[in-house]
Amino acid sequence: MKTPVKATLITVAVVVALVLAAVIYFLIDQRLTPPPGGDGEPASVVRPNSHVLDEGGESAVTVVEFLDFECEACGAFYPIVEDIRERFAGQITYVVRYFPLPGHTNSTNAALAAEAAARQDRFEDMYHRLFETQAEWGESQESRADVFRGFAEELGLDMAAYDAAIADPETLARVEMDFSEGRALGVSSTPTFFVDGEPLELEQWKDLEDAITQALSTAQ
Repeated sequence: MKTPVKATLITVAVVVALVLAAVIYFLIDQRLTPPPGGDGEPASVVRPNSHVLDEGGESAVTVVEFLDFECEACGAFYPIVEDIRERFAGQITYVVRYFPLPGHTNSTNAALAAEAAARQDRFEDMYHRLFETQAEWGESQESRADVFRGFAEELGLDMAAYDAAIADPETLARVEMDFSEGRALGVSSTPTFFVDGEPLELEQWKDLEDAITQALSTAQ
């Protein structure tokens, strides 16, 4: 191939890559509007409608996780989180919020399934099922909404109500609200943890436990 032709092809490839990057950025940016809370209300780490897995009471340390059910790092942290929830039972309030990353085909579908289950007070059951089966459906390039519907059937949910919730635009709006607020709080990857309102920078697996222990000792 002649050098001028090579140069032209390389230039075209670079331009295409830049255009795709711009489109992805635009799509993410579009998900950030309208501003969290509306009417200029500041972003909040916890909302009244946030999903609480463990309620530790007024003096408990509040731990908030922004998660993506398809994220492998979230899946790796899942057993660590479950161990922490068990060992610190009664001492922490554990909250989870959705942050489906745009690069994951089924992250939003999984969040919709969890939110639809939440409408039947079965959020935690779907939360467990999604993480326990992540290896079976994660990283798929095709929709696995049918798989998640199968989980709902296995959990014994009212399937008419589940299907209605999945189709309801308010369900997606609820997921996107968490995502938008997470971005406003500086969340850019998953899992991202906040301990008593402060973001935690993860460097080691034990950082979350250490932060909780420190918060508990400070509160005493």
